Amino acid sequence: MSTEFIHKEEISEFISANRGNFKEKLLSEAINVRNKIQDILEKGNIDLLKNAENLALFIAENRENELIDFAEFEGAAWAQHSLTLSFKLEWVHAIRRTLWYFLYHYEKLNKEKEFCSQEFFDLERQINDRVDQFLNTFFISYSNYKDEQLLSQRKLVENLSVPIIPINAAIAVLPLIGMIDSHRVKTLEEKVLMGISSMGIQTLIIDLSGIAEMELDVIVQFEKILNGIKMLGCRPVITGLRVELVREMINAGVSFESNVETKGTLQQALSEHLVI
Repeated sequence: MSTEFIHKEEISEFISANRGNFKEKLLSEAINVRNKIQDILEKGNIDLLKNAENLALFIAENRENELIDFAEFEGAAWAQHSLTLSFKLEWVHAIRRTLWYFLYHYEKLNKEKEFCSQEFFDLERQINDRVDQFLNTFFISYSNYKDEQLLSQRKLVENLSVPIIPINAAIAVLPLIGMIDSHRVKTLEEKVLMGISSMGIQTLIIDLSGIAEMELDVIVQFEKILNGIKMLGCRPVITGLRVELVREMINAGVSFESNVETKGTLQQALSEHLVI
């Protein structure tokens, strides 16, 4: 690495004028990241070297607003493209070390600006605080993006987990598959009651052939949903009750027969409720 530096009065100008040295030093500090620079550029359109220089200037010049905006943008970009966080952490620490390396040479070339001990410690605290501020804002932005992504995916899954399928203007089928827990049964209640109201369903055939078991509190809540369906003027029909689920209902003291029509299979219910 070249040890010659172009002299400049201001630290920001010193970094920009010695861009080549900055790049070489940074790459020597970020051993694991330097071979991933092109991959990250192609995957997320993120230029690590250019962004590193921008970050160094924001820190050196104490451009706090731009530093925060940059950290928020970077956090969302890394989250959007699912880039490895360990690379980012190593890269920022490499930028920190490179900054201090440049400050050392900057001070050597500016003897008239030689720091006293107090000025040096103040500068150390300020620079480290700004680097930490960038990291904190970056990770919060990254986490917020991921949380929003998970929430969006969860809503999509919830909608898919309650697939009300209209057969004609009056009849719809709701096939339920998998485990129904306390969270899903709440979603079921909301989607079913809203669906009946908005679609004008008069008969809702709920097929439980894909459900092997329900917890006791879920069975009780499910019974309440059936009552709510009837209160909306819709006739609930249950099909596909499996032996294991019937046993659980018996043990829980729950019986749907008095309030709900039950059929052995979905085909049987459709054949009786549809006029072909």
